[in-house]
Amino acid sequence: MAAAGRVRGRVLLAVPWRWQCSPRRGGAGCPPAGQVRAAFLRFFEERHGHRRLPSAPVRPRGDPSLLFVNAGMNQFKPVFLGTAHPRSELAGHRRVVNSQKCVRAGGKHNDLEDVGRDTHHHTFFEMLGNWSFGDYFKEEACSMAWELLTEVYEIPRDRLYVTYFGGDASLGLSADEECRDVWLRLGVPASHVLPFPLKDNFWEMGDTGPCGPCTEIHYDHVGGGRNAAALVNQGSPDVVEVWNLVFMQYSREVEGNLLPLPQHHVDTGMGLERLVTVLQNKRSNYDTDLFTPILDAIHKGCGGPRYQGLVGDADIGRVNMAYRVVADHVRTLCVCIADGIYPGFSGAELVLRRILRRAVRFCSEVLHAPPELLASLVPTVVEVLGDAYPELKKNANQIMDIVNENEAAFLSSLERGRRIIERTVRQIEPSTDFPAEIAWSLYGNLGFPVDLIDLMLEEKGIHLDSAAFNALVMEDAKRKAGGPQAGQLEDTNVRLDVHSLAQLQRDSVPATDDSPKYAYTLGQHGQYEFSPCQATVLMLYKDQSLRKEVGAGQCCGVILDRTNFYAEQGGQASDQGYMTRLGQQDVLFPVKSVHLSGGYVIHEVTAVETLSAGDQVQLFVDEAQRLACMTNHTATHLLNFALRHVLGDNTEQRGSHVTAERLRFDFDAQGPVTVEQLQQVEQVVQDVIKRNEVVHMAEVPLTLARRVQGLRAVDEGYPDPVRIVSLGVPVESVLTCDSEAAMQTSVELCCGTHLLQTGAVEDLAIISERQLVKGISRVIAVTGGQAKQAREVGQCLAMEVDSLSLRVKQRSTSIPEMQNLSKEVGQMTKVVASIAMPQWQRKQLQTILKALQRTANTAIKKLEVQQAEEKARNLLAKHCNQPVIIDTVPADSLSILMKVVNQLCDKSPGTSALLLSPQASGEVLCACQVSKSCLPVFSAADWAMAVCTQMEGKAGGSPVVAKGSGNAKGMQGALTTALEFAQSKL
Repeated sequence: MAAAGRVRGRVLLAVPWRWQCSPRRGGAGCPPAGQVRAAFLRFFEERHGHRRLPSAPVRPRGDPSLLFVNAGMNQFKPVFLGTAHPRSELAGHRRVVNSQKCVRAGGKHNDLEDVGRDTHHHTFFEMLGNWSFGDYFKEEACSMAWELLTEVYEIPRDRLYVTYFGGDASLGLSADEECRDVWLRLGVPASHVLPFPLKDNFWEMGDTGPCGPCTEIHYDHVGGGRNAAALVNQGSPDVVEVWNLVFMQYSREVEGNLLPLPQHHVDTGMGLERLVTVLQNKRSNYDTDLFTPILDAIHKGCGGPRYQGLVGDADIGRVNMAYRVVADHVRTLCVCIADGIYPGFSGAELVLRRILRRAVRFCSEVLHAPPELLASLVPTVVEVLGDAYPELKKNANQIMDIVNENEAAFLSSLERGRRIIERTVRQIEPSTDFPAEIAWSLYGNLGFPVDLIDLMLEEKGIHLDSAAFNALVMEDAKRKAGGPQAGQLEDTNVRLDVHSLAQLQRDSVPATDDSPKYAYTLGQHGQYEFSPCQATVLMLYKDQSLRKEVGAGQCCGVILDRTNFYAEQGGQASDQGYMTRLGQQDVLFPVKSVHLSGGYVIHEVTAVETLSAGDQVQLFVDEAQRLACMTNHTATHLLNFALRHVLGDNTEQRGSHVTAERLRFDFDAQGPVTVEQLQQVEQVVQDVIKRNEVVHMAEVPLTLARRVQGLRAVDEGYPDPVRIVSLGVPVESVLTCDSEAAMQTSVELCCGTHLLQTGAVEDLAIISERQLVKGISRVIAVTGGQAKQAREVGQCLAMEVDSLSLRVKQRSTSIPEMQNLSKEVGQMTKVVASIAMPQWQRKQLQTILKALQRTANTAIKKLEVQQAEEKARNLLAKHCNQPVIIDTVPADSLSILMKVVNQLCDKSPGTSALLLSPQASGEVLCACQVSKSCLPVFSAADWAMAVCTQMEGKAGGSPVVAKGSGNAKGMQGALTTALEFAQSKL
């Protein structure tokens, strides 16, 4: 049968070569990685009827909890969670197979620090997976996996070991003997079928949600007939996990208990890199043809010694580590950039920037490679992975350009950082503790990741003072949070007091020329180029006192004769960056914030060395932060125009605030902005973005500017001349007599920095809109990638709400099920209220959820009344209209028990009733009602108190109705007390 299976497999799979990859055969006959991947996909698609899907992009869609797609199952979470729309294609999948691009760097799953140190960690890897959504389960999943490994790939059976879940008494879970028996029936020897506990063989998606036992297949690299069972799951490099098969059969609830899932799912994952290592008879992933072409290209590009696979102390000079780092990281860069994630300054973009800089550093510092080596490797990566992922071929040139551009920027910073570290190390000798202030400067101003600083110091036997560094991190976080103490401290150094201003004027210190802040252009490839700026220190300011000199380690205000830094004004946040002395480029003076007082621009600076009046300095603005502010400021003008266009010309701006992260805009409003109006505002903005209008800027006399019809401006004290910003229409045209051009576009008086064309905004999404006070509304918006992400989140939540709506409308007859649905609606309402998504969509979903909550609550009440009526009828039939009814009755809640008592007394007006309902938790619920004819002698509140006191509980109510609870241990005595109390009153 096995031989027949192999023949059948080769015919169906159309494999053009024999799988000659057993450890004894090895060599040139081993299958290339591309064919290993293809065979996996064809096996499940052609032989077992799976639908083959392409890899999802590594940027998660609508899942803000992830920086990158880090597992094959990410795109199927809505299926596992039951949130996929019933009419969606996703919900229609039953059997699926794919090879998913995954990145594990940053967040919970972070392999970045380990890459290069060993031969198996990666930031990018491919996950081969097959899934069943309510179709097959353990028997078929295990059988398919065994068939593929042993009959198609021809891995020797005696090299394979399988593990299964051994049970967990604390959760009340028995061993997964069903899985164990499947493996035994497949012919796996009992000595190769091994139980393991929860931490090894029970998989969970998160703190709550689908979960279940898993079975893993492990491979023994050594073989030779030995029994390697003792090495399984022990971290041995000789026995490694190859494939994990997860059986999702439970759901972990918020309370921590496990409930069986209505549908069982299978989620399997097998790392292609590790599988190819096995099939090509290698011991390192880097020795397979997924990496060897890249390693060869690195050797060719840097001309140093070849890669030898050495690790640890044997790897002299860390050359082999550098090979592995560069090979791994260039794969990650290619895949991420092709999927639209570019090196940047927040989230996934920041992580990718760290990856690129780590690779550049190893190229430059360890391999001594020429510039642009990293980009030269891109064609090789495309050759290795391009057939499987065509987007790599399509975007190869763009990937190379982005890598080169970022490498050039970092190499300049790297050289400066290396000099700073070497100079500091010499200064602190013989100490081995590196100053935290210098590390913070490297981190904040040159973009050095902390791990990179640690690595460079480690090579010199120096350690970073981590406690002091973390203290600086906390201080910076508090400052950014705008704490009152931080603000007070800042004011003494950057807010010129009246006496200091007068002294500056008396001493004829000229006002700062800040016109260089507008000195930027668009480069040939559409990138912004900021002109350099040199300046002279005119005066220093500390503790509300002007000074000629400030010592090392002190924070102070620096007044220059000219600057390209933007000072906080007009609602736009100030620039950040650093300055250096001319001729001393390796000493960085960080600029934390910039302020304007009386024409003087004050730079808040930490003096790492003595700083004096007369010093010549070079200024370096944080270009990424500036560009983000420019984008959001231009978007603010677009938003202002769109609001007036949609809501009417009477809509006036009341304030705004622009930062690198988002923009805030306050305006006159008669009431909340409607869903339709929010959609229209966003559409007007997007139309201008798509047209990529030129942003015209010019300074004109204030008197001339005031003649502009429809001028959009906030009531501020503008300097004369004023700066006009006009979108799409030249300022000269706007100033022409009787011109109405400004009525058709955005024209504002503005001192801020702006984009030169609107297309760079990319997108705008309003993520919040609320009334501050009557007549004034505030909107918050995001642009670019953040706007795109907000829309993806909104689409995802809309699908989840649709799914929830269908389930609520099905009207379950089970009270617990309807209560769970009501709880889900409440939880979804909280998510929709708090997450960043388009505000118009939030309002739509909130309206739907509010109606769903009413529907669910009404259904629950109706079911409770029906249940209460039935229980009341049964009790009346049992007690035949007796004047006092005392009994126990099952009830899911006190609400239902009260309704039973009410129904009982309504149907028999002369009856007084007290009911107890024991709960699974050991609590006993109590409800009673007294006939009005028995008042005032007989009180329901006193009756309930007497009974619940007997059960060591509490009660309360009115003379007619009352309720309470107690302990089940006293229930029999409570029944006796109830009867005796009633008899004593009647």
